[in-house]
Amino acid sequence: MFTKLELTGIKVDLDENLKKYVNNKIGKLDKYLPKNIKQATHIEVILKELKKNSKNNCVCEVIITLPKDKIVISEGTLNMYAAVDIVEEKIKNQFMKYKQKHASKRFLRHLSSRLANRT
Repeated sequence: MFTKLELTGIKVDLDENLKKYVNNKIGKLDKYLPKNIKQATHIEVILKELKKNSKNNCVCEVIITLPKDKIVISEGTLNMYAAVDIVEEKIKNQFMKYKQKHASKRFLRHLSSRLANRT
């Protein structure tokens, strides 16, 4: 679980069920990050409810501050829980890209030498 996870509601009542749901979904994504980065990661979740043309539109926006990077993901649907689910999948993809982009040079050298020795 992330130690720095902030949850904010704009025009939304944050009941206990919604808080638990967001903490379970977003909080368990730390397994996709390297161990040394988990403590330095700050996540801010903003839940908004917008009323456009007499339709309720729920928006989930997540701002993730990582060392050397900042990720902002936003998704809007008719249901807040569905918005959180979609954002969770997007965060997984972004974390995988971050992990590949900032992979250890030592690990990459080790991996390439092992592959070269096989042939």
